[in-house]
Amino acid sequence: MYTPKIEKALRAASLLHEGQYRKGLGKPPYVTHLVAVAMISLEFTNEEDIIVAALLHDTIEDTPYTVKELEEDFGEKVCDIVVTLSEPKEVSDWKERKDCYLNQLRKASPKALIVACADKIHNMHSIVDDYKDHEDRFIREFGGSLSQRLEQYQNFANIVNKQLENDIVHEFNRVFNLYKDFLVDIENNNVSN
Repeated sequence: MYTPKIEKALRAASLLHEGQYRKGLGKPPYVTHLVAVAMISLEFTNEEDIIVAALLHDTIEDTPYTVKELEEDFGEKVCDIVVTLSEPKEVSDWKERKDCYLNQLRKASPKALIVACADKIHNMHSIVDDYKDHEDRFIREFGGSLSQRLEQYQNFANIVNKQLENDIVHEFNRVFNLYKDFLVDIENNNVSN
């Protein structure tokens, strides 16, 4: 699916996240994550504002782009989705920040939850693919304990399984099971060492 608004969002995301890189092997440019989240979202909806929000979902959280600029450039619907998916910058504690995010999701629209699921699907896939043979790097590079990470994803799963009626939930659950297995393997390897 291609529209001028999606092209505008892709260009904005590329420029706003220029110089940012993902954690993981090879440190890919951050925009690869945004495109992946948009592509995953597109598998489950053809709604333009959802795809645009997927491309822009980290702009408020990770760039100087303001809520006002986002709304002026892409409209209220896109802005509402992105704001819902943005963790509060002023909260520095990892667990507290993730809990705030989960509280926002409990009140989120189905559109925002589709993007949130796509984001989590890509994050979990990337982690499992990049760190399956580098578990020590995973522990060093990511915040929160393994049990905290699992708890946060489980809480997320509870929210989307309860609130969202879309096939993306099935894909999220499938990938979440792979991610849980990955975390259990890390935990077991740490216990045996």
